[in-house]
Amino acid sequence: MADQAQVTSATATAKTVRIAPRKVRLVVDTIRGRSVAEALAILQFTPRGASPVVAKVLKSAIANAEHNYDLDAENLFVSEAFVNEGPTLKRFRPRAKGSASPINKRTSHITVVVSEKED
Repeated sequence: MADQAQVTSATATAKTVRIAPRKVRLVVDTIRGRSVAEALAILQFTPRGASPVVAKVLKSAIANAEHNYDLDAENLFVSEAFVNEGPTLKRFRPRAKGSASPINKRTSHITVVVSEKED
């Protein structure tokens, strides 16, 4: 019987978040590659609307690592963090002379992967 591979990473995803992916990527780029404690501190003091949402996903990934894979939160870092485009809500704004112009309300899928540091 082959011994089971040691899992050293955990993932968390938030789907269909009502913030445009371009805006969320600005926040996600600041935490990629950092320790989880440093990433949470950065998110706490980043004055952007996406910061609390990304912090919530990061905390969920940390909880998944501790609960599901018995990883130590002290040794975790953000190994991957990316934002994909979710479904777009299409709306219309009335304009002059009876015309209308489209408004795209974009959504995001935010994914954060935390891994254990290799010593």
